[in-house]
Amino acid sequence: MSDAVPGHGGYTVADYFDLVRRGVLAEDDRVELLDGVIVAEPPMDPPHATGIARATRAIERAVGEQAAVRAQSPFIASPFSAPEPDVAVVPGALDDYEHAHPSVALLVIEVSASSLQQDRLSKSRIYAGAGVPEFWIVNLRDACVEVFRAPDVGQRVYTERSVARVGDVLSVIAFPDAVIAVDDLLPA
Repeated sequence: MSDAVPGHGGYTVADYFDLVRRGVLAEDDRVELLDGVIVAEPPMDPPHATGIARATRAIERAVGEQAAVRAQSPFIASPFSAPEPDVAVVPGALDDYEHAHPSVALLVIEVSASSLQQDRLSKSRIYAGAGVPEFWIVNLRDACVEVFRAPDVGQRVYTERSVARVGDVLSVIAFPDAVIAVDDLLPA
C-alpha cells in the first residue's frame, strides 16, 4: 500500500486496481474507492436497479452519440478515488475507454435511497474535486432530482444546488440540447 496522504485513506487508485489484479477483490465485488478508503456498497434493491435503468435510458436518448454513457463503471476522479457512479456521461465514445477508465466526466448521476447521505456528502465532494461540471442525485426518498453545478475544485464543493421535481425538465450543461424530463428519472 502506498503512503497515506493527509485527508485521504491509505489506498491509491493503483493500489485498488492491483487488489483486483491479484484477486483480493473480485471485479464483481460491490465496492468502490472513495478518498483512499475501500467502501462497500449496499445490496441493490429493485427501486434502485430500476432507477439506474431509467436514468441510463433517459441520458442515452438525450445525449445520443455526442458522448459515451457508462453505467456503474469506474470513474478515476483522483489518485485516491475510483467511484462507480450509477450513470456517467464522459467525452468521446465507449471504445475510447477500452484500455483505461475515464478521468473526465461531463455529468455524473447517483440514484439514491439508502445512500443519500453518502452521495450528498462524500460523493459530491469527490465529483466537485474532480471538476465534474454537474452531478445529479435521483432522490428516490423524496421523489426529486438534486442538481449540483458550478464545482469549486479547490474547496471540493458545488456552489450551485437546485431541486427538480415531477413535471420539471433538466438540460445537461455540456449539451444544452440534451433535455431530460424529471418524470423519466423517477418511479411512476
